[in-house]
Amino acid sequence: MEQNAPVGRATARRILVVDDEPTIAESVAARLRAEGFCVEMAHDGPAAVAAARTFGPDLVVLDVMLPGYDGLEVCRRIQADRSIPVLMLTARTDETDQLIGLGVGADDYLTKPFSLRVLTARVHALLRRVERAGAQHDTITVVGDLRIDADQRRVWRGEIEAQLTPLEFDLLTQLARRPRAVLARERLLEQVWDWADAAGTRAVDSHIKALRRKLGADLIRTVHGVGYALETR
Repeated sequence: MEQNAPVGRATARRILVVDDEPTIAESVAARLRAEGFCVEMAHDGPAAVAAARTFGPDLVVLDVMLPGYDGLEVCRRIQADRSIPVLMLTARTDETDQLIGLGVGADDYLTKPFSLRVLTARVHALLRRVERAGAQHDTITVVGDLRIDADQRRVWRGEIEAQLTPLEFDLLTQLARRPRAVLARERLLEQVWDWADAAGTRAVDSHIKALRRKLGADLIRTVHGVGYALETR
C-alpha cells in the first residue's frame, strides 16, 4: 500500500485506488491528488481489503482483475464492512460481467482504456450523490405494494424486504417520485449519477435489470428508445 496525502488537506476526501498495473494505478492516483483528494493505492485483493479497513476511504476505484482475489470479491468484502461508493474498472465489455460487478455493490464502472478526465468526473459525481443522499430527510413513500423508507434506506415489496445497493436505492427512489411517468435514461443519469453522457446509459440499463431481479420483473416498464417507468398496482 502506498499513501500520499496533500499537505494541509486534513479534511480532503479519501480515495483508495486498486489496480495491479502500477502505471495505471499511479496515473489515476496522480490525477486524483491533483484534484485535491487524499489517495492510497493497493495492488492486490488482500491489500485492498486491508486498506479499506485501515484507511477508511470515501470512495474506491477498483480494478476487476487482481491477484489474490479479484475485484468482485474485494467489493463484496468491503461492502460487508460498510457501504462505500465503488467505481469499478474493467477490461471486459460483456454486459454479464458488468451486471455481476453492479450486483456485488459497485455503483458505476468504466471500461479500459478510459479517459482520466472522465474518471475524475465520475468520482466527483459519485461523491456528490452520496452527499445528497445523506442530506435527504424524506418520509416513507408507498407506491402500490412497494414501500420505501428514505431515512433507513430500506425497501419492501409486499412483506419482503429487498437488499439494494446504495445506487439501486437512489435509482428506485427517483422512479418512485413520479410513478407511471416515463423517465429518460439521460435524465436518470443526471439525477442519480449526477452526470450526463450517452455512453453511460448502459449503466442505467444494468441497474434496472438488477432492480427487476430483486423486486420483480413487472415493477419497472421499459419504454423502448426513451427510458423507464415505475408501474403501480
